[in-house]
Amino acid sequence: MENGVVAALEGVSRIYRMGTNEVRALDELSFRVQRGEFWSVMGASGSGKSTLLNVMGCLDRPDGGTYWLAGEDTGALDDDDLSELRSRRLGFIFQSYNLIPQLDVLENIMVPLFYQDEPPKDGEDRAKRLAARVGLEERLDHRPPELSGGQQQRVAIARALVNDPELVLADEATGNLDSKTAVEILDLFDELHREGKTIVFVTHEQSVAERGSHVLRMRDGHVEAVDELRSVGA
Repeated sequence: MENGVVAALEGVSRIYRMGTNEVRALDELSFRVQRGEFWSVMGASGSGKSTLLNVMGCLDRPDGGTYWLAGEDTGALDDDDLSELRSRRLGFIFQSYNLIPQLDVLENIMVPLFYQDEPPKDGEDRAKRLAARVGLEERLDHRPPELSGGQQQRVAIARALVNDPELVLADEATGNLDSKTAVEILDLFDELHREGKTIVFVTHEQSVAERGSHVLRMRDGHVEAVDELRSVGA
């Protein structure tokens, strides 16, 4: 895999079988994400957006084709190696936040570090810096039920960044937020992009998609179109 490519799908298919029926959620799909790009993924319900994100996040394995992440052929890895790759290289942000309600803000941000060999103090210091970055330095001892939706999503963003991932994957990350809070969260994604983070953001909103450098439009598991809105660094 050439330098500068963070993620590459080459002829990737994912097939779900229900009795005698087959649903090709991804049908020989190919595209590449270069370092520092911000890809928005759009498509109607059932177009394959969520399946694509699951494959790119190493949560699901393709039935055909090859998926390269950070230079590694994920199909050649066993489950343990795939889990290790996921914990080191990826950050996830979900529509429903997926925070652990029993943990406070600082502990939730640090969750990805529990699986890494790092001095706890170093991880805690980094988590505190990220909490401050997303405006939650005064909320470190609060638990998710005590936070607004926007604050919970900020925790999720900090958690996704704590392992300094090569690729950040976001699934409708503003879908549960009011319009004002959604704009604040999107502004934070814009900042991350300007700082060089590589992002793939699934959305159904055109105005959200247009914040990226590229828009991938999907239909029936295929790439229907790719729009390059701006070059990296522009």
